[in-house]
Amino acid sequence: MNIRNYKAAMRYNEFATTGWPVSKIALGTMTFGQQNSEAEGHEQLDYAMERGINLIDTAEMYSVPPRAETQGSTERIIGSWINSRNKRDSFYLATKIAGPLPMARHIRKNLGFANGQLREALAKSLERLQTDHVDLYQLHWPERSTNFFGTRGITAKDDWEDNFLDVLTHMRDLIEEGLIRAWGLSNETPWGLMRVLHLADAHGLPRPVSIQNPYSLLARGFEVGLAEVCLRENIAGFPYSPLAMGRLSGKYLRNEDDASSRLNQFTHYTRYNSDNSLAATRRYAEVAERHGLDMAQMALAFVTDRPFNQSNIIGATSIKQLKQNIDSIDLQLTSDVIDDLEAVQAMYPNPAV
Repeated sequence: MNIRNYKAAMRYNEFATTGWPVSKIALGTMTFGQQNSEAEGHEQLDYAMERGINLIDTAEMYSVPPRAETQGSTERIIGSWINSRNKRDSFYLATKIAGPLPMARHIRKNLGFANGQLREALAKSLERLQTDHVDLYQLHWPERSTNFFGTRGITAKDDWEDNFLDVLTHMRDLIEEGLIRAWGLSNETPWGLMRVLHLADAHGLPRPVSIQNPYSLLARGFEVGLAEVCLRENIAGFPYSPLAMGRLSGKYLRNEDDASSRLNQFTHYTRYNSDNSLAATRRYAEVAERHGLDMAQMALAFVTDRPFNQSNIIGATSIKQLKQNIDSIDLQLTSDVIDDLEAVQAMYPNPAV
């Protein structure tokens, strides 16, 4: 099969309040530097652009799993591609600054979002990316103790001081200096998003334009609280892990996974390996088979077409896989399919949240 043969035409929408015509599918790149080589990363970037994708997402922490020896490798691969292709004005580039967590201690001595830390992190990202600005600069996860990456239970007792106003001021300065064009949140809660929006409006500071949280058929917790905020406040939902770390690709059901598969590398992501996640996945596979659909494309189309999501971040380790995922843009799920998906959700509500 010639993978260059395709019929799906990319779709676009305005990204929140930016005015940017952004593709409904974005390219995730966290495999570049470990699962994918520089040449493979360049091939994926070229193919994504050929298919009409114009939003690329990365992070200073990537590649993953996070390791000191590979930290920044993804941005460097994207940077060498930018330098060799001379297409910087034809796409939007998003990256992220890491917050304080043990898994990120190798990135720099002081992890957080104070002015000096933001500027240090951004300067290093720009150097690796070989560009003078990023379009969307995101806080990868909150500084405070709260629920993200699948944690449950919260006390809200920590030594964090509410510094959102400082962060808003720093982001304004970076925008005015032309180093970033807009900023966003990631792995944030409804309280955090609304707190930032309130302060931005009260002080005339730039609002975040997007929120990048996990969202998939196995993890629809975003619909409780955050989806309403996005719709009413015109914030772009920018979901990641739409295939639940590959669980919804169906390859684990078909025993087509190997040591390099994400859930075999991220063994601590137990929420995707729970009994209910596995049972729900089998039910979703049955829905796909019943309607003659590819399971991965069905799962991706569901995420892409939610009204609160403006660009769905997909990733792949091969061009064949990337083509299949991008082709999901051509799939419009019927009401019968949606009804069957909702029936599974009712049976196994959010097993991976």
